[in-house]
Amino acid sequence: MKEPLQIYGNQLTLADVVQVSRGGRKVALAGEARLQVEASRTYVEELVAQERVVYGITTGFGKFSDVRISQDETTQLQKNLIMSHACGVGPHFSPEEVRAIMLLRANNLAKGFSGIRVSTLEALLAMLNHNVIPAIPEKGSLGASGDLAPLAHMVLPLIGMGEAYYQGKLMPGAKALELAGLAPVELTSKEGLALINGTQVLTAVGALAAWDAAQLVRLCDVAAALTGEALNCITDAYLPQLHTIRPHPGQMASARNMLTLLEGSGRTTRQGELRVQDAYSLRCVPQIHGASRDALEYVLDKIQIEINSVTDNPIILPQLDAALSGGNFHGQPMALAFDFLGIAIAELANVSERRIERLVNPQLSGLKPFLTGNGGLCSGFMIAQYAAAALVSENKVLAHPASVDSIPSSANQEDHVSMGTIAARKAREILYNASRVVAIELAAGAQGVDLHMEDKGKPLGKGTKAAYNVIRSRVGKLEEDRVMYPDFEEVARLIADGSILTAVEQAVGKLA
Repeated sequence: MKEPLQIYGNQLTLADVVQVSRGGRKVALAGEARLQVEASRTYVEELVAQERVVYGITTGFGKFSDVRISQDETTQLQKNLIMSHACGVGPHFSPEEVRAIMLLRANNLAKGFSGIRVSTLEALLAMLNHNVIPAIPEKGSLGASGDLAPLAHMVLPLIGMGEAYYQGKLMPGAKALELAGLAPVELTSKEGLALINGTQVLTAVGALAAWDAAQLVRLCDVAAALTGEALNCITDAYLPQLHTIRPHPGQMASARNMLTLLEGSGRTTRQGELRVQDAYSLRCVPQIHGASRDALEYVLDKIQIEINSVTDNPIILPQLDAALSGGNFHGQPMALAFDFLGIAIAELANVSERRIERLVNPQLSGLKPFLTGNGGLCSGFMIAQYAAAALVSENKVLAHPASVDSIPSSANQEDHVSMGTIAARKAREILYNASRVVAIELAAGAQGVDLHMEDKGKPLGKGTKAAYNVIRSRVGKLEEDRVMYPDFEEVARLIADGSILTAVEQAVGKLA
């Protein structure tokens, strides 16, 4: 196990988030960050003592921002905030998503602009390090005043309320703390607001989806290349001379990958040998996959900014003797990014399904109908293409942008909201569907390679051969009809655990 990750508030990477959320790496507050947190907390205590009018510290929240709160009511105000805002509905976020949420919120607080006590921040980290996972419903956030409802559910176990998972079991939050050897926290002035006013839920969910999408986009090049082997694709379309004169980075990267994967193949062709042109789903792989790659780079850049940003309100600025109310909690920058992410992933699946259709359709492939040697009695990959078509059609519905919607809340005080959490959740669902479509294409591509009698004895490319071998080590050739969904789920696991990509890169080097 690695040393605990030191958080400073400004140095977190997406790889760090994955290590903590999925790898269980522990987290500690850096000494430098501790000083920043203490300074902002001292200033909050001065504001309370002076009974100055500051939003969320000596006033109510939202439309109640004009209601003064006395000094002796500040503790009850923060508890009431958490209880009243825990209005989430639906299934719970996964443990890895909640761990990412907790890490991102802690990193935001570590910057020292939120006014929380060090002891409260460290109590949140203790929950994370002891794997006490708050039960956070997925639905109920507008992604505007931060992720108020889901983050309130995150805080409930911290104060001995709500529910949490501990050692895989759902239980009352107080019980989970007790079993982990932890004690609940009594929040004081500003702390409840500091814990829930931010974009960490939508950012965590979208960030993990983007991380997985970065792996999937490379697998899409592998899948396209394997399909290309089965269909004797024309490699001229991937030559660098075509792509350097339209130098979109993603396009050039996918073109390089296709040539690398197909190097040494005896099954690919050159322009004019069998036909003059391939269909767009093969010929335009660099342009289609490349556009999604470039979109993903944009999203990853926004994520890197957001995970190290202050998204609280008010912002505590002791050096200016100010607690400024602004709009850093608004999720619009990430809402647009995650809508873009969903669209980019959906397009990868769209073109993958079109290649599946080319494989199973004998009028397009030259292969046996539906990739079976006993058509009629056997259906082969017929319904596999149906499933892929259903998934991409569902993605077309899901890819409608959430960020173009808004609905006013808090008596029109909050009159524009981002719906960024919905955008992130949709991107995650689109990613799941896309990974299954690509899994079907990889299985179909391997079957097409096996059925192409004219190519028997001809070698596959170095990269496609490695991918083919991994698939065939776990999923056998379809000789007669069998229950196929386990095959596709097995290939999906090989995608998710990196087995295919690792084998390919061992054979040809790092793909772009």
